[in-house]
Amino acid sequence: MTKEAILKKVTQSFVKILEHHNFVLEESTTASDVDGWESITHMLIITDIETVFGIKFKLMELMNMNNVGDLINCISTKLEP
Repeated sequence: MTKEAILKKVTQSFVKILEHHNFVLEESTTASDVDGWESITHMLIITDIETVFGIKFKLMELMNMNNVGDLINCISTKLEP
């Protein structure tokens, strides 16, 4: 799966959880860039992403993510055969 396809699915999870479209996710996007992306919604977003992609993140992976690009790279790695 391409990074663009992953970003599209990740964006869908954000829209579903945050219930608004007032943002554009890019690899450099951080929580402070998106209205409503707080600790509780973060966990809901991560849980939805795990379900959508059929993956599970490890705690250290989550702690090392600084932006959406890190999230996409982690998902991409988990989807590799």
